[in-house]
Amino acid sequence: MMSILFVTAAAAAIFTALIGLSFLFSCIWEKEARASLFAGFQFILMLVPAILLFYLESIGHFETTAGRTILICGLMLTGSLLVVLLLGIGSNPPALQGTRGLIVGEVEPYDERDIVFARNRTLKPGTEQYKAYYKLHPEFEAYDAARRQRGGPLGKPGSIDKPKDRPNVAATMASLSIPLHLSQPEKFNPAAHPEFNKQRVELDPESASTRVKGYAKSVGAQLVGIAEINPLWIYSHRGEIFNENWEDWGQGIEIKHKYAVVFATEMAFELVGTAPHSSTTIASMANYASGAFIATQLAAFIANLGYSASANHLRHYDAALVPLAVDAGLGETGRLGYLMTKDFGPRVRLGAVMTDLPLRADRPIDIGVEDFCKICKKCAHCCPSNSIPLDDKQVVNGTRRWKLNAETCFDYWGKVGTDCNICMRVCPWSHANTLPHKLIRAMITRNRYSRRLFNLMDDIFYGKKPKPKAAPEWASYN
Repeated sequence: MMSILFVTAAAAAIFTALIGLSFLFSCIWEKEARASLFAGFQFILMLVPAILLFYLESIGHFETTAGRTILICGLMLTGSLLVVLLLGIGSNPPALQGTRGLIVGEVEPYDERDIVFARNRTLKPGTEQYKAYYKLHPEFEAYDAARRQRGGPLGKPGSIDKPKDRPNVAATMASLSIPLHLSQPEKFNPAAHPEFNKQRVELDPESASTRVKGYAKSVGAQLVGIAEINPLWIYSHRGEIFNENWEDWGQGIEIKHKYAVVFATEMAFELVGTAPHSSTTIASMANYASGAFIATQLAAFIANLGYSASANHLRHYDAALVPLAVDAGLGETGRLGYLMTKDFGPRVRLGAVMTDLPLRADRPIDIGVEDFCKICKKCAHCCPSNSIPLDDKQVVNGTRRWKLNAETCFDYWGKVGTDCNICMRVCPWSHANTLPHKLIRAMITRNRYSRRLFNLMDDIFYGKKPKPKAAPEWASYN
């Protein structure tokens, strides 16, 4: 009996020490000096019980009554701790309803013309669209004019990394050319290839879903889900104009598609880690380019099957993608306003394809984001423009959520000349996808006590306000 107990205790001690060692290696690989130091101390502390255990066994201590008592109590304590940290405790049933679980009142669809990006990019002083918009919204005109004068991301006065950021700006703009090219109507709303015209392929929803998801992943998507489109998340009017299609500005957006295939691509960890410097913008634009590439090909694939499809990416959106992604089961909305995924946290970019191809919708998921973000608040504490709320969720346009101040957020983008990404960088869920972090994510998605423990540990190991890391040589800015 004692030999079984000792082997169990020894296995547990060795396993714990190995986890500590793997976390140390992870911190070193992540180039986190502070975390590596603390992880080294942690590994030593985890190794001591294993050494002590074998020492006590070698002198026969566990053959005594006191030794047996210590061994049994140690195993019971360890088992109890594992139960407390691993059991599914602290679920959030409304999350399993997706966005419907957040709706508490009347929701008005968003007008794309009101979005700060559309106002900054599309409305040109002196144009008819400019006059028409600010006649309806005079409260924005002076504010927006001052912002344009200051310059936006990559514009004047330019990046905080000037004058050595030119290569990074060049890389960023290179990626941006892809979604701009694919914003042409014949690209985002493709017709079937002539060889397949009028030859609809009949697929059952299960088979169609398997093929669509598989193809999306084969061309670069990391996460793919399917949602029935809720009309509330479709923009009411067109506000973004590219390729000079001015006749579309202000037109109502009507979607006849039933399903949205929503996908996410992981942003490069080493580039996001430099936020808010110019190299993080390379990651953003590279992912937007990938998203346009994936969405356009997926739309063309569905069109070749004989169905209607429309690609949604950086330069063509018919809907707000975060709510669609929540309904498609890719994650939950975090305090910072981004989608929080189980595997990558907020370190993703989204794309989608809307279609009338009959598909099988996925179910929304509960990964503990609401509880986690209530505890953490690191993104809000680290936000240089105070755009992320520190308080609890509020009712905004009929939905209960944390409301990002998009105006002050975008103002900071213009100040630093990048898309910031600080909130994404400091989020504890954004760490590298190494084995220790995978284990931690698995625990915090299930257990409220694990969320509290690992939030505290993240502050200890990485700091309450983590500093940006150096960029890889090819994307350096100093």
